[in-house]
Amino acid sequence: MTELRQRMAREPDAPPEDKESEAEAKADGETASDSESRVEAVTLPTSVDDTPEVLNRALSNLSSRWKNWWVRGILTLAMIAFFFIIIYLGPMVLMMIVMCVQIKCFHEIITIGYNVYHSYDLPWFRTLSWYFLLCVNYFFYGETVTDYFFTLVQREEPLRILSKYHRFISFTLYLTGFCMFVLSLVKKHYRLQFYMFGWTHVTLLIVVTQSHLVIHNLFEGMIWFIVPISCVICNDIMAYMFGFFFGRTPLIKLSPKKTWEGFIGGCFATVVFGLLLSYVMSGYRCFVCPVEYNNDTNSFTVDCEPSDLFRLQEYNIPGVIQSVIGWKTVRMYPFQIHSIALSTFASLIGPFGGFFASGFKRAFKIKDFANTIPGHGGIMDRFDCQYLMATFVNVYIASFIRGPNPSKLVQQFLTLRPDQQLHIFNMLKSHLTDKGMLTAATEDK
Repeated sequence: MTELRQRMAREPDAPPEDKESEAEAKADGETASDSESRVEAVTLPTSVDDTPEVLNRALSNLSSRWKNWWVRGILTLAMIAFFFIIIYLGPMVLMMIVMCVQIKCFHEIITIGYNVYHSYDLPWFRTLSWYFLLCVNYFFYGETVTDYFFTLVQREEPLRILSKYHRFISFTLYLTGFCMFVLSLVKKHYRLQFYMFGWTHVTLLIVVTQSHLVIHNLFEGMIWFIVPISCVICNDIMAYMFGFFFGRTPLIKLSPKKTWEGFIGGCFATVVFGLLLSYVMSGYRCFVCPVEYNNDTNSFTVDCEPSDLFRLQEYNIPGVIQSVIGWKTVRMYPFQIHSIALSTFASLIGPFGGFFASGFKRAFKIKDFANTIPGHGGIMDRFDCQYLMATFVNVYIASFIRGPNPSKLVQQFLTLRPDQQLHIFNMLKSHLTDKGMLTAATEDK
């Protein structure tokens, strides 16, 4: 036993190569504990009261609880009014607003990262962050332009060249930024610089990718844009209202003010709101028709023959419900059934986007992402649930709604060489003849 103890005492605590690697790590960069201690030492800017002076004077006699209620309520109505205005201005303005919201959300998240690691004076951090934002937007919007403005792109020679080599150009731009990041690496800051590289890319994934899906949903029809966003807004408002007046039971530790009463009340109110809003909007072509580009007028058009999804149909009511309401059938739009899925997701899963944002803010000891909207925080505070909703709507449309698009097939057909077009024509003619469709059509003529 004594011999074993002496042998253990003679053995080193770690292999020489491990000690060397630790020494190199300390020389070239900070340890994880050093990084965490310095991050905790950084004091982020605290949120300030940006409530307009007019509201402060008008609500000065109220308690802080009711003052916050009125401030949030008044500014919520103002934002809803602004939302109606941009809808009235059309899809092009909506796309521009989505782009502006995306840039502001990116700015708010990147600013938090910059403030956290501000004392290190990391080289090129902000420049590279905005450069990567530019690259990703160029890629996504280039794909959208090629997909939805195919005829216009083929008509203009410069656009046709950019479209043909779009992905190569996008990759080259990103590769340039990647090389710039590698060249910017500085001794003793390696770990933090890679932290911020990951920070920027995760922000791009959350913000830019989701906003791109929002625009894709818009092109499917304004109703696929307005109903999901309105359901999230309705759930946010009604959950706050139910929680404010009836809330007693805490829902989740990440958001102490969230209650089960608000969560359940907001869920039921959102489903009912979704059904009513879908019924109203399904009757208007300007909302249900896909947004398409008219090459003759060089403008967007939303005129079409509504699909069966937006035509009233009669449905039989289950016998159990018939005995309660006394109705045997009900007339409704098929889209209303889909709206139940959208509103349910907005009220049950959508709030988890807000919980995720709450956890993020708690990690850095901040109340809001910014002070852009008094009583509401930053733009990201208002759109944390919207981005999750946009992804769901896009997946839902691709899985259950969208089918083959004949116009896009024709556009691709027209870009082929004449011999390829003739080959496809003969194949199609042979296929239709075998099915008897082409002969029938000729006899009818």
